[in-house]
Amino acid sequence: MSGIFIVLAVVVIAVLAGVALAGAAKRRDAGAAVGSLSRETSSRDKKARKEQAAEAVAAPTGREIEKSAALARTGGAVAVAPSAAPVEWTAPDPETFDVTRRQFLNRSIVALFGLGVAGFGAAFVGFLWPSSSGGFGSKINVGKVSDIKSDIQKSNGFLYKPEGRMWITEYPASALPKAEQVYPPAVLNGMKAGVVALYQKCPHLGCRVPSCNSSQWFECPCHGSQYNQVGEKKGGPAPRGMDSFGMEIAGGSLVVNTGQVVQGPPIGTNTTGQEAEGPNCIGSSEGHSG
Repeated sequence: MSGIFIVLAVVVIAVLAGVALAGAAKRRDAGAAVGSLSRETSSRDKKARKEQAAEAVAAPTGREIEKSAALARTGGAVAVAPSAAPVEWTAPDPETFDVTRRQFLNRSIVALFGLGVAGFGAAFVGFLWPSSSGGFGSKINVGKVSDIKSDIQKSNGFLYKPEGRMWITEYPASALPKAEQVYPPAVLNGMKAGVVALYQKCPHLGCRVPSCNSSQWFECPCHGSQYNQVGEKKGGPAPRGMDSFGMEIAGGSLVVNTGQVVQGPPIGTNTTGQEAEGPNCIGSSEGHSG
């Protein structure tokens, strides 16, 4: 579905760019038909008109020509019109056949506009294109489930993976019957293997939620929201539990799809029954981890 949307977006951007460039080219062609003469050209035209007027004054009138013809019949002198002086050849004005300043500016604007549209289109497609490399937004192979559980225990119950912006904790097998009534298959895949991958952001206002070593809960320092070890809400202003990622088990390894964020469970969900195992960290400078 995302591929179809990306293709449609590219087609729309290409059509809009083509329409804009065609309109600009049409205006440029229309503008080229109406130009202005340079100062040098206007000066030459004015000089030529003056020379033509002078030649017209120097040329004999019709009466003078008739009089000369009459004198010729009687043996008198014939009036001859003076010959015009040759006009010096002048090279044509480059602006009459080369690119004018206005044309250059218009074409530059059109070219820059086209480059801008192309750059925006490339950035838009790059933003929508699914990530094919590792890191957040892609599928991350975290490792063998057995090794992950060992690392969780070494980390006092909370394992943080910065490349996926996620917390990984253990999920008790005894809580699976309740979990199957609340969580979607994408999350249950990992829970059945004994782990859960939680998004680090608090669903209240997006703060990064740290763990609390003393209570064994997640406790948000921004506004006091609290969640048990598997991300189910226990207190505070958050509208739901912590969001989680889709999980797959492939060959005994946990693969977390950080591009698939699953909304956290509703308020009141408590599949594990875990209560605070010690003092809470909210309002204290001690006990936080991560």
